Amino acid sequence: MHRLFSALQLKKLLIQKALGDSYVQAITPLQERNINLPDNLNDLKQICNSCHLCELSKSRNKVVFGKGDPKSNIVFIGEAPGATEDSLGEPFVGRAGELLTNMIERVLERPRSSVYISNIVKCRPPNNRTPTPKEALTCRPYILKELEIIQPKLIVALGATAFRYLTNDTTAISKARGHFFTYHNSKVLPTYHPSFLLRNPSAKKEAYYDMLKVKKFLERL
Repeated sequence: MHRLFSALQLKKLLIQKALGDSYVQAITPLQERNINLPDNLNDLKQICNSCHLCELSKSRNKVVFGKGDPKSNIVFIGEAPGATEDSLGEPFVGRAGELLTNMIERVLERPRSSVYISNIVKCRPPNNRTPTPKEALTCRPYILKELEIIQPKLIVALGATAFRYLTNDTTAISKARGHFFTYHNSKVLPTYHPSFLLRNPSAKKEAYYDMLKVKKFLERL
């Protein structure tokens, strides 16, 4: 319990630093990976399920932890759960999830169960709004730990929020999409979020070409 308390206190300090407080200058963003969170997904999920570090915990129905093959060489990371995800407690199971499934199974030609899918934020923001910086930074150590455990070769960042809080890069998603970036020992390829594609069907062609790059990358492994 003491170790968990220390980890949560460190998370708060990291958030304060990211929001501009100067008295935590000794802590750097990369040290998030050294937060003393458990080294297996089941225990990490239990900690997430009991997390009340931000306001989203007050309005959620269920915490939405990552799901899929923990030994997968590819991880898809979205922004936050939607209404269906909040109800069922699983990531990408609404309309956006159906589109993501099609992208995985029809373009990558592999079952959805063979990949791992998660979000930057584990609780649904009210009205599906974009997570605030404080909410995203509070939750970010969880996704970083998931990635540390899984150690994928490729991370597909679905949308601007996932790309920004994973890489600290503020490049617009329209310019970053389709290009490879690096996160520790993994490559990162940002593309449009499936929810954006549902609202903007004309962008599906660009997302399709992004997924072809993902397929080609995986074939070379």
